[in-house]
Amino acid sequence: MKIGIMGGTFDPIHMGHLLAAEAAMDSHELDEIWFMPSHVPPHKREAGASGQQRLEMTEAAVKEVQHYEVLGIEMELGGVSYTIDTMKELWRRYPQHEFYFIVGADMVNYLPKWEQIEELAERLTFIGVGRPGFQLHLDDLPEALQDRVLLAEMPLVDISSTAVRRRFAKGHSVRFMIPDAVHQYIVRSGLYGTKP
Repeated sequence: MKIGIMGGTFDPIHMGHLLAAEAAMDSHELDEIWFMPSHVPPHKREAGASGQQRLEMTEAAVKEVQHYEVLGIEMELGGVSYTIDTMKELWRRYPQHEFYFIVGADMVNYLPKWEQIEELAERLTFIGVGRPGFQLHLDDLPEALQDRVLLAEMPLVDISSTAVRRRFAKGHSVRFMIPDAVHQYIVRSGLYGTKP
């Protein structure tokens, strides 16, 4: 099967994540999308929710969506979540699958800085999800990466986990920014300054 991997902090998961996953799946005929919340992201501050809470929010977000799964593999591995470590474990567990790693178009230019990017580029394909009007020049990438990045376009939405957390902290509505099940989880758990 062709499996799209959506990694991220998901603190919390929001509609932009889901739109990106769907754009990648639709554009490149992926069979499934696997969401993998990071344990400790390499380039971000500590998450506002625990790893278990972020995993449970992600599960709540995609529970009803056919062909979407959530894997807690980065929680199992522990430590800082580097894509190369995660992928080595996935290749070991699921040698029969072909993997595609989904990233925001803005992250495509940072791929050369990723840990062991050469091995990643040899063994998987990246899908850069862009926005209308966003120009991505693959010829700016090293030659070894240029052929390993596919593009997918998604609708223009300006939602971030940071914005969602800030709106919660100020008591503002986040309706239609996150799935209802995630909203209910956040309120029930008292995350991001909400009162359970």
